Amino acid sequence: RCVGARAPAGRSSVDAPSPLDYRREVANEVERRTLARFLEEHSLKHTKQREAILDVFLRARGHVTSEQIYAAVRDRYPAIGYTTVYRTMKLLCDAGLAHERHFDDGITRYEIEHEHHDHLVCVKCGKIVEFECKLIERAQDEIAERYRFRVLRHRHELYGHCPQCRDDRPD
Repeated sequence: RCVGARAPAGRSSVDAPSPLDYRREVANEVERRTLARFLEEHSLKHTKQREAILDVFLRARGHVTSEQIYAAVRDRYPAIGYTTVYRTMKLLCDAGLAHERHFDDGITRYEIEHEHHDHLVCVKCGKIVEFECKLIERAQDEIAERYRFRVLRHRHELYGHCPQCRDDRPD
């Protein structure tokens, strides 16, 4: 058992096919300024559509697909194209506001760039649970030190069956 494991506050999980689950928060002004600065530095246009995509993304919880973001943004901007959402999500990644995740199902998901965490992924229903474990982090540091290896980054994903999908669960 991992002592210190926990799901980061307010970011528990999202089932793969479910609609976006919104926080009631207004998009943070820091992220807006970061995007504006990135667009200006790269001579890109600052558009209302990009702003709307950022707002939807910042209110989304968990790991969301560009299709989910597209569906939510389309409510406000019916003429917006899927390609605009897809390209804007790439821009948000380049600007350091979003992180692209690839799990075993082949679907690209995005999450807000925040503190390091690991993932439990259900291979039956697609549920993703974020967790942090100081014990795992310490073990990784000790292993790297033992082999005199300088770790630049890592990804820790555990694949299995969630409590709802396990075959051995009591009925």
